[in-house]
Amino acid sequence: MSVITKENRRLKRRRRVRAKISGTAARPRISVFRSNRGLSAQLIDDVSACTLAAVNWYEPELRSLGKAERTKRAGELLAERAKAAGVSEAVFDRGGYRYHGHVRAFAEAIREADITV
Repeated sequence: MSVITKENRRLKRRRRVRAKISGTAARPRISVFRSNRGLSAQLIDDVSACTLAAVNWYEPELRSLGKAERTKRAGELLAERAKAAGVSEAVFDRGGYRYHGHVRAFAEAIREADITV
């Protein structure tokens, strides 16, 4: 009998989500990774397999903020970097996490910064 850990269940959900979502140059994928300490995200073009923009919770600008403020500011920062890369639309990949809490706050911050998700 195999032991299915919490991480394995999340990876199974992540693969199921990724089977349906793909990013292009015109509409890249926003991939989210959430940990207990913070949130990281990338704007990925899956066709050419390259990252267009990224944000990490441990960047100096974000590190001093509280978790909720950090999540919202990370969304705004990624949206600014996406606009600089010429992106106005994106596909949101929640990475197997529930659309709840920090993941939801991050997505809403991106939407408020005029990126269509």
